[in-house]
Amino acid sequence: MEKLQYISQGFTIEDQELNIRKALDNGIQWVQVRWKNAPESEFIRLCEISKKLCSDYGAVCIINDHVQMTKDIDADGVHLGLKDTPIEVARLILGENKIIGGTANTISDVLQRMNEPCDYIGLGPLRFTSTKEQLSPILGFEGYQKIINTLKEKSLEIPKIFAIGGVVLEDIKLLQQIGIYGAAVSGQITSQPSVINEFKTAMQ
Repeated sequence: MEKLQYISQGFTIEDQELNIRKALDNGIQWVQVRWKNAPESEFIRLCEISKKLCSDYGAVCIINDHVQMTKDIDADGVHLGLKDTPIEVARLILGENKIIGGTANTISDVLQRMNEPCDYIGLGPLRFTSTKEQLSPILGFEGYQKIINTLKEKSLEIPKIFAIGGVVLEDIKLLQQIGIYGAAVSGQITSQPSVINEFKTAMQ
């Protein structure tokens, strides 16, 4: 599984598509299409465009929140928040071969996600981020460390956890030392797509 995810950004379909294209042009291999409060018809169109673009570039295309849409356009998978469709319901709809990611904020969320089970966990936020309207309590590096330590104390296998929420290039080394698998990045890649190669190098 790729260690770097790009979460799409933009207030219009044109912005979204342009940002996804730039990320793909700069070597991103995993795109999560996320466009909150979008008009439904435009969101469907964006998902269709994104799926085709990702296929052309050999990249993974994940849809945020929308399980049926993921199935309809045959995207590679879906990412679900804690209040979205339950993982087991999504699995019934999508079958065994699609990727299902789940959001978590606390150790109990992580344990829930491991039991459900999802393929990877988006754990955060690391710090304040303006891309999310209702932000969960901020974890910081200490929060990640505590969660990883708790899993180790319980002798549980550490799942594929992606740090999310204000993650920038300088954070990668410390996150990896803590035992975090990868990162989902939105702001820094949107504003500076050329940073993707540096992220990949840092994550090797």
